[in-house]
Amino acid sequence: MMDSPDPGPHIAPMDSTGKTALVTGGNKGIGFAVVRQLAAHGYTTWLGSRDEARGRAAVAALEEAGAGDVRFIALDVTDEASGAAAAARIASLTPSLDVLINNAGIYVKEGDGAPSTVRLDAMRATYDVNVFGPLRVTAAFLPLLRAARGAHVVMVGAGLGSLTLQLDPSQGLSRWPAFAYSSSKTALNALTVGFANELREEGIVVTVVNPGFVATDLNGHAGTLTTDEGAERVLRAVQLPLSATGSFVTDHGTCPW
Repeated sequence: MMDSPDPGPHIAPMDSTGKTALVTGGNKGIGFAVVRQLAAHGYTTWLGSRDEARGRAAVAALEEAGAGDVRFIALDVTDEASGAAAAARIASLTPSLDVLINNAGIYVKEGDGAPSTVRLDAMRATYDVNVFGPLRVTAAFLPLLRAARGAHVVMVGAGLGSLTLQLDPSQGLSRWPAFAYSSSKTALNALTVGFANELREEGIVVTVVNPGFVATDLNGHAGTLTTDEGAERVLRAVQLPLSATGSFVTDHGTCPW
């Protein structure tokens, strides 16, 4: 995928002194790399995971590697009660949340496809995680985000979410038969803009990031980038100023909508 030549907004140095972060779907893939990098920058980082055993194992591995202050939090993004419980738990231990990374996402291989063949159950399952999940989690953590100074909400999107790129016959994305997944990422872009407009006056920066074609379980590890490279793109969004809120960003600037 080709990025826009737009150099993007100025990125300020990362200041993580005493700050806290939450990453959904943090037990593997890009989310795990984001947790590790945030902790290395000094953030107290909550690793959200639907599967408690996998989540705690991921935290244990990071602790063994000396990654920093990483803590497990049970969080199923498809369950509103789970989000509320996670928010209450974190609120009992810290007065604010500086960074929320909505990373959890799925691709339903069996059932996704072209619009004429995609199964509705695959659409529903995909949207429940990829769109309604970030909506639920962001809403649940708004009180903590509002209590922070200049909080950042980062949605982990995809190049497939760009309608402009999908309409370009020269782009491979135009020939990718995954309507449930791609349209969910387009909807995530819209959700990003909606939250950005709602929260701008409160100083909360909301962006969506295209991490690139990263090798993860989601694509059968066919990606050309490592999870660390994808995570680095996500972390750049944590440093963006308020003027960038509502942006669709990637490695070298912004992506077209």
